[in-house]
Amino acid sequence: MTSTVKLLVLPGMLRCGHDGVVANTHAQHWVRIGGAPVLVATDPEGRSISMCPNISTNTKQCTSTQVVTTGYSTWLRIDDRRICLATVEGWTDGVPPSKYTVRDPGQEFVGADR
Repeated sequence: MTSTVKLLVLPGMLRCGHDGVVANTHAQHWVRIGGAPVLVATDPEGRSISMCPNISTNTKQCTSTQVVTTGYSTWLRIDDRRICLATVEGWTDGVPPSKYTVRDPGQEFVGADR
């Protein structure tokens, strides 16, 4: 049995493990949910992170996202790019390593079975 996962749109909220804010952007302009562009593969990657509180002499604050490790749709694509699901996560450039995850997909209308 599969479970439905919400699609991630531009107003969606991604945060690092320390609660820093990921600056989202979108590559495609065709498909929207509630007026917001649906995010596609590589949209969450290489984005700046602000307000990460992980600051001390033995740590490095998270300042950018790295490659998504999970959360792209297996089946759904827009212009041959996989759609981002609310399960998107990946590592940041922080030390010690931290993951960024979706806190809010930005919409509650449309989901997919991965």
